[in-house]
Amino acid sequence: MEESTEYQNRIDLQPLKEGVDKIKAEVSKVLVGQEKMVDLIIAAMLSDGHILLEGVPGVAKTLTARIISKIVQTNFSRIQFTPDLMPSDILGTSVFNMKSGDFEFKKGPLFSNIILIDEINRAPAKTQAALFEVMEERQITMDGTTFIMDAPYMVVATQNPIEQEGTYRLPEAQLDRFLFKITVNYPSLDQEVKLLQLHDQGSISNLLNEVQAILTPDNINQFRKLVKQVLVDEGLIQYIAQITQSTRTDEALYLGGSPRASIAILNGSKALAAMKGRDFVTPEDIQAIAYPAMRHRLILSPDKEMEGISTDQVIAQTIKKIEVPR
Repeated sequence: MEESTEYQNRIDLQPLKEGVDKIKAEVSKVLVGQEKMVDLIIAAMLSDGHILLEGVPGVAKTLTARIISKIVQTNFSRIQFTPDLMPSDILGTSVFNMKSGDFEFKKGPLFSNIILIDEINRAPAKTQAALFEVMEERQITMDGTTFIMDAPYMVVATQNPIEQEGTYRLPEAQLDRFLFKITVNYPSLDQEVKLLQLHDQGSISNLLNEVQAILTPDNINQFRKLVKQVLVDEGLIQYIAQITQSTRTDEALYLGGSPRASIAILNGSKALAAMKGRDFVTPEDIQAIAYPAMRHRLILSPDKEMEGISTDQVIAQTIKKIEVPR
């Protein structure tokens, strides 16, 4: 049931809400279910953040990134991370030009707008570290020259939580640069039946051709300006800080949330409120965003990990014990 927006907003969020509805309509042409994942991807885009999609093979992680890149009229790169991938393979390298007698820099696939990194945990730490600068500062420095990335710039990375053979653990500094970690689950029975019917009627490539480019980079940048204007009450800012602070003293955790976790919850909840047509954040927005914003930033204590406790359970307990401001 949609929230009522009869009250008068301070800012006109109608263009943003219409844009979000159009994105969802185009995505639904190909993707069955996964509404929560789609909402969080849109929220991340409106918050100028990167996302990590975690799920078993075949749950449309890669497909979703391809659909989003088609809907927004931007450049798109896909990089398959492998154990032998080197930093120069993704950043680019200087090549000697025989005609001019000079070295020329050939840009790698990171020079794009939406970058899909498939199986990010398959590459060694040296290659993963090559992402640090561009994910945080939206720039790449090579041979003393700094290249500024065009907006929007978004890294969408995928990883399989089950198959760990031949994988490398992502550095904490890198995980902290992802705004959200989204867990992608199996479809329900009804959704899987509909998925089979879509495949029976035509191939995915044919369905992808039906997806229309409906937004431009200028549209996204305008929407981001609107999101920044969404109001967050002082009490709710305190609430966000209390949630993050609580994780740092929780005995179930070896490592709590960093200040980036607080910022991710703040920006993500503002985007979620705007997507619902509201120019103010509610405690429910914060609680919904806390899970994708924090689950990859927390490290369980060894004994809790042995017990099979998940970070989502710890987040749920944290939210439950902190008083909600009204």
